Amino acid sequence: MTHEAAEALRLLTGRGETLAVAESLTGGLVAAELVAVPGASKAFRGSVTAYATELKHRLLAVDAGLLAAHGPVHPEVALQMAAGVRDALGADWGIATTGVAGPEPQDGQPVGTVYVAAVGPDGNGPDGALDSVAKGGGDFAGSRKVVELRLNGDRTEIRKKSVRSVLGLLREELVGGHSGERTGNARTQDTEQNGES
Repeated sequence: MTHEAAEALRLLTGRGETLAVAESLTGGLVAAELVAVPGASKAFRGSVTAYATELKHRLLAVDAGLLAAHGPVHPEVALQMAAGVRDALGADWGIATTGVAGPEPQDGQPVGTVYVAAVGPDGNGPDGALDSVAKGGGDFAGSRKVVELRLNGDRTEIRKKSVRSVLGLLREELVGGHSGERTGNARTQDTEQNGES
C-alpha cells in the first residue's frame, strides 16, 4: 500500500466523493493499491482494466478516430479514459493510466512514455457532479488534467512508477481543487526507485 493511495482515499472520503479507475499499462495495479487501504470502499467504486485498444473505445467511450489516428498512448486518450470510467462507474473522479511499459516501443512511442490523467467535478460540490461527463469529449466543465511522464527502469519499475504518479496526480487535484483542463510534463528521476508496494 502506498502513501499516495491512503492519502487520496482520505481526501476523497473527507469530501464525500468517489473514485473510479481506468487502467491500461498498469493492469490493475492502481486498483490493487487502493483496495489495500482499510476502508477503501467508502470512496473507491471500482475499475476497468482496458488493456486491449478496442476496449478503450467499447468500455470507456474513447473516441475511435482518436485511437485510430494516434494509438492508445496519447494525452487525450488518457483524459477520455478517465472521463469514461467516471461516467461508466458513476464516480465523482476518474483517473487513468496509458503508456508503454516495454520491453518494446509501441506505436512509435518509446518505452517509458506514460500519460496519467484525472477528471473530476468542477469544485462546486458533489451535487450534479456527474451530469455532464463527456462521452468522448463534449462540454464537460470540471477538472481535467493529464501529465506526460518519461519513466526510466524496467517494465516492473515503469508500471510501479505509473501507479504512484496517477495517485499523486489525484492527490494534487484534490488538494488544489483547481478546475479547467491542463496538460503538464513530469520527469521521474532514477532516484525514485524506492519501490513501495
